[in-house]
Amino acid sequence: MNLDNIRIALRGLKANRLRTGLTMLGILIGVAAVILLVAVGNGISALVQHQIETLGANAVYVLPERNRNAGGTSHTGTFSHRIQLTAADVKALSNPANTPDVVAVAPTRGVSVTASYAGATYALQNFVGAPPIFGVIRNASVVSGRFYDDQDESDHAKVAVIGQTAAKNLFGEGVDPVGTHVNFNGVKMLIIGLLEKKGSNGFQDQDDVAIAPLSTVEDNLTGITGSYFSIAVQAASQQATTAVQAEVVSTLRRSHGLRPADAPDFIIFNQASLLQTGKTAATVFTLLLAVVAAISLLVGGIGVMNIMLVTVTERTREIGIRKALGARRSDILGQFLVESVLVSMLGGLLGVIFGVGGAQLHLGAMRPIVEPSSIVLAFGVSALVGIFFGAYPANRAAALTPIEALRHE
Repeated sequence: MNLDNIRIALRGLKANRLRTGLTMLGILIGVAAVILLVAVGNGISALVQHQIETLGANAVYVLPERNRNAGGTSHTGTFSHRIQLTAADVKALSNPANTPDVVAVAPTRGVSVTASYAGATYALQNFVGAPPIFGVIRNASVVSGRFYDDQDESDHAKVAVIGQTAAKNLFGEGVDPVGTHVNFNGVKMLIIGLLEKKGSNGFQDQDDVAIAPLSTVEDNLTGITGSYFSIAVQAASQQATTAVQAEVVSTLRRSHGLRPADAPDFIIFNQASLLQTGKTAATVFTLLLAVVAAISLLVGGIGVMNIMLVTVTERTREIGIRKALGARRSDILGQFLVESVLVSMLGGLLGVIFGVGGAQLHLGAMRPIVEPSSIVLAFGVSALVGIFFGAYPANRAAALTPIEALRHE
């Protein structure tokens, strides 16, 4: 590549501005798509990880299996039994001899409630009764007021903390509900805390919730039924989460009297496994987006080849004249190769600008995260596209003999 080739290439591009612009547009779209879609994939990955982490610090959750078949038969067919998580299960899980890596256990009760305040009514997605330690396990921080404590639990205090979606629907946008009284199924409770926003976890809105002391909920809403909705368990560390899950499974199998061949009659999941699953799924999704974007870059490269073939055909006589005046094969090859590379690189540069600029737009809770390596890769590939797809037209031009080129009409 020499200055002469660059000068001639720029003159050729300038002579066909519209065609050059449209060719660059194909590369621009491809490069911008690579950067933007990879950024969206990274943003989704970060959002998924954040949402899973909001489930709690090193948390393991146990739920009873629903509609479990007991495996036996009667004269009328298959029968089933009701699966329960009981106080005996909580006691077994709280025993360090059974679960040495567990630092906290919190049984919960759930109830469907309709909240009412000053004439406004709203059906919450979740109303949870749980001991105060549940707030630590769930990582439930408050942005206003406080979370209820052991004294509130002991006093059976009619207090609750509320999520931001529930607060918005009851009190309006931007209103601090702390200090107000809300009726939950006719039971008046004092709102003492507004929970920090968590967003959706993929299954439900984690902010459409109210949490109250377990004793209060049992006294006023559910009664002591002998069965809990779930049991939340906190591991000593994130590294111990897998060990805790194994300890919980072993303990509950003994507590429920299950034989080795019996399937577990409870469902268990932990934050760490969900986080790993989420990371894997997000990585696959990001790669898929990158492949889609790469295809658009490939299409742009085909456009470059197409235009360069047209350019070679249009300038055949020019090639003949240059060769007749002593231009070598390498001069002609370099001229058209430089032209295709310049088109691709200019398109790639504009694509980087548009891709990075587009990634600054926020899509709801998702924030695209630009990967520096995707910028380098996309721009580098745009240059390679110019070389790869410009090589054939350039070689075709260089292979023309002076007589053949001069005869071309």
